[in-house]
Amino acid sequence: MFLVDSNVLIEAKNRYYAFDIAPGFWTWLDYAHTNHVACSGEPVRDELFEGDDELSRWARSHADFFRPIDAVATSHFAPLTTWAQSRMYTAAALTEFLTNAADFFLIAYAAAHNYTLVTHEQPRPEARRRVLIPDACQAMGVAYVDTFMMLRSTRARLDFQRPLAS
Repeated sequence: MFLVDSNVLIEAKNRYYAFDIAPGFWTWLDYAHTNHVACSGEPVRDELFEGDDELSRWARSHADFFRPIDAVATSHFAPLTTWAQSRMYTAAALTEFLTNAADFFLIAYAAAHNYTLVTHEQPRPEARRRVLIPDACQAMGVAYVDTFMMLRSTRARLDFQRPLAS
């Protein structure tokens, strides 16, 4: 199962899978969710709700795409916190990570349920000013991929229609 970070949805909406030019991506997400291939977490939904755009409306109409925090995930909070505090991150980076419900929750949830986290972030183990999802995933034994790896590994096909004649 793939667990989708907010940056995947935001980047898709803003660029290459915009609702008006690539509705097939959003249809595939519906299919993937229905078939237990992809989902996200409620903290991601809450981030998306902050906007007033097509993506926030999509999130509101797809509430079941977003999983709640469960007891199994919370059991991974302490090891994740311990790992982050053992690194040389700045105090601001630690505060952001430990209070940023979406990133922290996604990593713990993926670890708890053996899901693959989907993000556009890249690992930077030398980073000090920000805890990056891939670095935390590696520490917690969580697999991570980008959008395109998720789509390829699931054999997704986003068939595009020809434009209508003007």
